[in-house]
Formats: sequence, C-alpha cells, structure tokens
Amino acid sequence: MANGEAEAGSEPHASTPAPGAESGRAVNAFNPEFIDEMYSSWKADAHSVSDDWNRFFLGFELGLDRDSTAGATTGASAPVGHHLDSESGHPKQGRVDALIYQYRDFGHMAASLDPLERHRPFPDELTLEALDLSDAHLDQNFDPGTLPLPNPSPLNEIIELLEQTYCRHIGVEYMHIQNRERRRWLQKRMEPIRNRRAFSEEQKLRLLQQLADADGFEAFLKKRYVGKKRFGLEGGESLIPLLDHIIQESPANGIQEIAIGMAHRGRLNVLANVLKKTFSQIFTEFEESWMEDYLEGGGDVKYHQGYSNIRNTISGQDVRLTLAPNPSHLEFVTSVVLGRCRAKQRLRNDLDREEVIPLIIHGDSAFPGQGIVAECFNMMKLDGYNVGGTIHVVVNNQVGFTTEPKDAFSGHYCTDVAKMVDAPIFHVNGDDPEACAWVAQLALEYRQTFKNDVVIDMWCYRKNGHNETDEPAFTQPLMYQKIKAKKPVSRLYQEELLARKEVSESAFDDRLKALNARLEEAQAASRENPVDPLIDPFKSIWSGLQAEYSFDSVETSVDPKTLEFIGRTIASTPDDFKPHKTVARGLKNRNVDFENKSAEVEWGTAELLAYGSLLLEGNAVRLTGQDVERGTFSHRHAVLYDQITGESWTGLNEMSEDQAHICIHNTPLTECAIVGFEYGYSLADPKMLIIWEAQFGDFANGAQVIFDQFLASAELKWQRASGLTLFLPHGYEGQGPEHSSARLERFLSLCADQNIQVCYPSTASQVFHMLRRQMKQPFRKPLVVMTPKSMLRLPSARCTAGDLTDGHFQTFIDDDSVDSNAVSEIAFCTGKIYYDLDGRRREIDRKDLALIRMEQLYPIDLERLKAIIARYPNAKRLTWVQEEPENNGAWRFMQTMFKKHLELDLTYIGRDESSSPAVGSLTISNLEQKTILDVAIGSEAPEEDPTDHAPDEAPPTEDTTSTEPSEDVEKTKDILVESGTDEKSEETTEQDSGQIEMEQRSDARLRGKNPPKTRRKKKAS
Repeated sequence: MANGEAEAGSEPHASTPAPGAESGRAVNAFNPEFIDEMYSSWKADAHSVSDDWNRFFLGFELGLDRDSTAGATTGASAPVGHHLDSESGHPKQGRVDALIYQYRDFGHMAASLDPLERHRPFPDELTLEALDLSDAHLDQNFDPGTLPLPNPSPLNEIIELLEQTYCRHIGVEYMHIQNRERRRWLQKRMEPIRNRRAFSEEQKLRLLQQLADADGFEAFLKKRYVGKKRFGLEGGESLIPLLDHIIQESPANGIQEIAIGMAHRGRLNVLANVLKKTFSQIFTEFEESWMEDYLEGGGDVKYHQGYSNIRNTISGQDVRLTLAPNPSHLEFVTSVVLGRCRAKQRLRNDLDREEVIPLIIHGDSAFPGQGIVAECFNMMKLDGYNVGGTIHVVVNNQVGFTTEPKDAFSGHYCTDVAKMVDAPIFHVNGDDPEACAWVAQLALEYRQTFKNDVVIDMWCYRKNGHNETDEPAFTQPLMYQKIKAKKPVSRLYQEELLARKEVSESAFDDRLKALNARLEEAQAASRENPVDPLIDPFKSIWSGLQAEYSFDSVETSVDPKTLEFIGRTIASTPDDFKPHKTVARGLKNRNVDFENKSAEVEWGTAELLAYGSLLLEGNAVRLTGQDVERGTFSHRHAVLYDQITGESWTGLNEMSEDQAHICIHNTPLTECAIVGFEYGYSLADPKMLIIWEAQFGDFANGAQVIFDQFLASAELKWQRASGLTLFLPHGYEGQGPEHSSARLERFLSLCADQNIQVCYPSTASQVFHMLRRQMKQPFRKPLVVMTPKSMLRLPSARCTAGDLTDGHFQTFIDDDSVDSNAVSEIAFCTGKIYYDLDGRRREIDRKDLALIRMEQLYPIDLERLKAIIARYPNAKRLTWVQEEPENNGAWRFMQTMFKKHLELDLTYIGRDESSSPAVGSLTISNLEQKTILDVAIGSEAPEEDPTDHAPDEAPPTEDTTSTEPSEDVEKTKDILVESGTDEKSEETTEQDSGQIEMEQRSDARLRGKNPPKTRRKKKAS
C-alpha cells in the first residue's frame, strides 16, 4: 500500500534521556582540529587509528549518506570537523549529522517494546551530551540531511521525527546492512510516515475483530477443555492480525503461496484463525473421537499437526497456505519448510522466487538457541538453497520454559543471529496491533524487493506457564505479578478505538458472542459427527501413488541403445572444453558397447546411467551433498571443470531438449539443515529423485533429529510420504572410528511399519536398478543406502551391460556358485564383506558354504527369504557375518528378525562389542578383518603345532553355535599375551612385540566360531 500520513500526536515518546547522562569517552572530549587530523589519518590508513576510532569513522560515514533530493550533499570524504560544519554554516552540523546516524543505529534501544513496561536503560548514544550538544541547540536550525524535513530545520524537530520513527512501539535494526540502497529504501519507507501507517476505520475494525477471535478462541478452549495442553497464545494475540496482514498484502506483492513453519506456541490459534482449519476438525482432535488416526501407534498431538488451505483475501484473490507438521524439537522444521518452498518454486517455474515464500514463526529462546537457525541463515544465498528470502516472526514472550533471557542468549536481542545475513530486524510491541500490522507489511515488501531474509521480533508475554498445567510464578514471580494485573491486548485496543470514537461500543462484544455461538455449534457437531482432522495426502501431484509398501517387482531395465546414447553423452565434452587429464581418461570408460552383454560397467558409470535414463523418461533428479559433483571418492565426476577457464560442464543435462534436468549442488559443511531441506523438497515433488549424500556416512548423524522426527516417523504421525534417498558411505577399511560407519544399526532401529527402505547394494547393477526402482514404485518411502568406498573400484563389484538391459533390483542375491545340496552352512552378509568372504572361500576351495547377500535389509521379503533357505536342505548352520562390532551393524536386527519371523537361530561372526565403531589402527583393523574370515570361512594357511598334532593332520576346529568365546579362545589370548619373547630371547624386536599385542587386541574384539590358531609353548616363569 502507499505510504500513509503520520498520525499527529497519536503517541508520546515513551522514553526520555536521563538528566546528566554520562557518555563515557565521547566525541566532545576532543577538539575539532584533533578529530580532523584523526579522520585524515584514518582515510589514508584505517589501521593507523585505534579500533574504537576505526568503528567511529566507519559508522560516521554511514551516517553521512545523503540523497541528492533531500538536504545538502556532504561528500563522504569530507573532514569531520570544521569543513563539515561549515556547509550548513553551523559549527555543530557535524554533531547533528552524527546524532541522526545514532538514532538510526541505536534508536531501537530507546523504543518502548515491552508490553509489561519493564525498565530499559536509555542509551547514552542518543543523549545530546554524548555529541557535545545541549538544550541550547534545540531551537537552532540545522541541515537534516536525508530526513524528510525542510532544510534547514530546528534540532528539536529533527529529534522529534527520529524519536517518532525509531523510538516508539517499533525499533528497527538496519544500519548493520552493508548495502546502502537497502538502508535508504528502509529510511524512505519509515521516516516520511514516522513508522506509523495510517489505517482506515474499516481496517482498524478488522484488527479488533481478529484480536477478538484470537482471544475468544483461547477462552473457549480454556473453559471447555480444562487441564488439556494447548500451548495457548494468550499474551501474544497480535500474532493473528500480523499474519493476516501478510496474507492480505500478498496478492499485491505477487505472492500466490506461503509455506509456513512454527512451533507449538499459539499453533492451534493460527490453525483456526489464519489457516481457517474448521473448529469441528480441531474439536475432534480434542475429543479424540476420530480414532483411525491413532490406531497402530499413529497420529500426533493436535498442536503438532499440519494443514493446508486456500484463503480468499479481501482483494478477491486466493493465497494458498501450508503449515508444515512439526515435532517438539524446536526450529528443525525451518529447514523442512525452506526445502518445500524451493520445490514449490521450481514446480511453478518461479524463477524470481516471489510467487511462493517461506514464513517461519519462532520462539525467543529457540531462535538463538538452536544451531539449525544459523545453518538455515547460512543457506540463504546459496545456489542450491536460495528461496528468495524468508520472513521470520519471533513470538517473543520474553521467557523460555522457565529460562530468563539472560540465560538464553548472549546478545542484546534474541534476534542478533539474523545479522549474519544483513537481515533487517523490526522489533515491535505486541500490545500495538497497528504497529504489528505495519511491520508485517514492511517486512513483506522488503523481502519481495530485495529477496533477503527479514525478521519481525514481536515482544509480548505468556499469560500462562509453558503449558496450561504449569505454574510460572515458581520461577518468574515478579513477571507474573505484572501479567496477572494486565489487560489483554484486545481490550486495550478496544478502549483505544472507543476513545477515538472509531468503533461502536458493541463491536467487540458482538464479535465475541458470534464466535462463541460458532464454537458451541462446532463442538456439538464434532461429538455427534467427528471430522477427520487430517487431509488425504495423495491428491494433486501425489495422485496415483499409494501409502502401502509392495515387494512387487517393477521394470527397471533399459534398452541397449538408450544406455549407449547416455554413455556417449556423458563421456564427451565440447571440443574446446579441457577437462583434467585424469578425468579425461576416466571418461572413456563410460563408452560401453551395450550390444555386448558381457561388456563391463563401472559403479560410477552405472550410477550416472541410472540418472540419465530417468531424466530421459521425464523424472528430474536433485543430488546434493558436500562433494557430490565429483564424489568424495572421485568416482562420479557428474560435473566437469575446464582446466583453462574454470567453466563447468554437466553432460547429463545435454542429452536432449525434451529431457528433465538434474540439479547437482555441493553443499555447505553441515548435515542437519541440508537433510531437513532435502526432506522438505521431497514432500512437495514425488516425481523428482532427491538424493543427499554424506561426505562419509559417519557424519550423517549430525542430522539425527531429521532422521528420527521426520524421515522415519512422519508418515505414521502426519501421513506425509517422502521419497528422499540418502547415500551414506560405509565400510571398514582401517580409516578409524570417524570414517568407517554410517551407523547402519541406528537406521534399522527406526524400521517398523515398512516405513523406510534400507539397502546395501554390492554391485554396480544393483545401484542402477535400485535408483530407478525408487521412481518406478507406486509409493514413496525414504531410501537409506549404505554406499561403498573401496568397493567403488573393485573389479568384482562391476556389472555387465546385460545386467542393466535385462536385470532388476534383487532384495537378496543367492549363491549360484555352489551345489545347493552340498551346502552344510549358510552365511548371510551384506555389502562389502561379501567380497572378502568369497575371496577367502575361493582360496581354500570351500564348497559346502553358501554366501547369501541381503541387499535390502528392510523391508524384508520373508517369503523370498524362506524360498532361498529352502534351496539348501542339508544346511545345518546359519551364520551372520559382518564387519561392524556386535552392537553395531545389522546383527541384532537380523537376529531378532530370524527368530521372530522364521524361528531360526543365527550364529554371530564379527567384531566384539565396542563403544567406538572402529579401531584407529590400520594394522589392527586388517588383523580383525583377517580373523573374521578365519572364523567364517577357514584359515588361509594353517600353521603346524607339533605339540598338538602331526604335520599331516588338520588343525582342530570346533563347530559351535555359541556367540560366547570358547575356553580355547581365552587360552589362546593368554598364550599370545605371554609368549612375546618365546623362542626369541634377547633378540625380540619392538615390532614383534607390537604385532603380538595387536593380534591379542584383535582377538579380543572378535566373537563367533573359534578359529584355528597357532599354539605356542608357554615359557616357564
């Protein structure tokens, strides 16, 4: 809307300078000549003055910004002292310029923001004495610079304008913004109307009605649902007109959709009065009369549920609103909303990012307290994560659960973190609904103009405790004495409008009566005819998809000509493009003759072929992670870089004009916000393959909240499906406890209700078919993939062209290398260790052991598994072999599954329990791996022990299903420990002793069948 006129005398200045305020070491301690000298020195070399003076001059120059259309123009290079002052003919002009700057910079500290009217010290920076001015100068004329005042103007009029703009119920932090254009834009929007927009009587009545609705809704719930948690909005009711004003102003600003995220405080009120969720739906949740949502452990509490609706605005235009479901883990939904917003922008082809905007409502303790807030701010301008700016609204009730601000954040305000992205911050008194509506409009226009984050800090209070059953006076007695004596904002605003004779006396009460009648009717209706509070999620872009998981195979093979075409495209570059020579050599391997079914295909090529085939079929792909362009292990090289110009080339986007596109983005070094963003993206677009790849799987647990609260449980809690795919590099290669494990066990512990898919593919063809299957299935479930590291270049893990043109994804890979009737033992395993086991088996030519690879660890196709086991009628022993420690990996999940569903016992073979996922020594790790193979398969070359058996006898073995170490193992450990100098005498080397100790430690970490060991005679003591 156009700028309105300031309302003369509508509100007096709330704070007055303390008499004789001390300025500390102020400017007036020095004469103008000295300041001129210091300034000249600073202009020549900023390091030639102290930090204090450096900051002063930097700020001073900002304050001297002038507009050619208002006031005299003062060059930024002009001296500070006499030369500046002489332009207006007044020796104190430079001091007045500084005062204008100080009000713009520090005026917010003098603003009346607290509805509880607790004391805030007046800032010294705004006192006349601090700038060598006095009351004697108030009637004297000065150049007002860019202020919208006549030139010259009396100092008292200059100060009056500044105080009314920056020191009433709105305090603005914006002078930290480095862009001058943006600072001037804000000044031009605020200063002419003195930060007080003129509302019509009709608009004021609407504000009052919205406050009445918010107030009446909470009062009804309090009366009808005594003792039930609702996390009410009492004390912060101005949030409702604030949000409504953003919605009403959205069409005029080109906005068609708003993606909203918020925590529990006031959520029900927002659902009812902003998103217009029906009262019947809300009361159905209070009554718990729609039990279908809660069966089998489903559903969630009412103040966590999301909702979508289309609001028709006063202008007659529609705005779609979506409130994301939210767990009690505060702030994490922020990243989810941003991702969903980005996906919506893409679906609308909203290249300017102005049709769909994100709006996040925060709490004053969580906003500075949760690190994911800073992570999301950091993503603001990144290519892969830019959403064109977010509107942040902090419901600042000035207390956490019981935590005071002094214990909640270190800065002056809870919003200080937003300064990292030059976001303007509008602090506003929640007891002034007109001020709240104005800053909402201002924030919206700023976001749309500059595509930057913006923050509204609405100061209010919390009438009750953290929840309605809590007693807040235990910890905030003085605060709650004030709150108990306070009138609600709805009554305060009613009284204000009545005093101005702008509304009728019955307007407020009539609105409350009408509201209560509607609430009564809705409650009665919800008891007789409950309304499902959740909306069918499989509509619109999700139509045609189902919630139920299915093991039915889907077609994922691709014809040879298509694969050959993709291979040629991703193997080539423009003629003038110069890739790195090593990369150029690798590109040749992508040119595969797919008519030759036995032609080899590498892992990286198979992965790129999967993407390419999906793109040609119309499925877009989004691949993100810290190093995804080339891959952490340099296997992918999906994006190539010219070694001369630095230009990039993505062959997957150059196949056809009609293809879908792949978006590949390297990400900042963070996990939580990025995974949350990608999850949110997947909620909006089920037709796009969305993949996040961890640099190493070990680091993925930085996003554990997203995994637990969203990825694994959202479908059961909120009926929100997701097809997000996680690539988590995993495998034991002696790289230590931080580069070995993606914590497979944690993902398996989240598995239930066929909620997520957990796979550990062992061949290039498997990853090809797995990725294609993810988009071909008639449902969307998150896919968690243990991806390889060393296995990426393992020749045995390659596939053939025929595997891609004729095959499909196999949840199990049976063993066709052995005679099933000759098998006496079946070893189940997953992932990389299969190749170690198979290699040892071939070395010793063992033919009675079958190796079964479990490529999909969940959901498990039990019927298929039973059929595989039935193929081995003579198998007497079943083992589970893994690289991970016993308390990690898939062992305990598989042990339970085999026992519960198949009534079969498994024997464990692998490392012993450990609080750390892997040993830090490569040598010990290799010894551990060797011993696993000894236990699971047999020894490579058993050594003779003449004291135990003849040279031609086999070493003694023990066939046992016990998972406890045998007495023989314990004896062997003792022998190894104490035989360090056996047969060595004085010549035993430190290296030999270290090797023996490593063997002993390795043994101590292993469990399972007792391996054959070389025995040594114990030396007599």
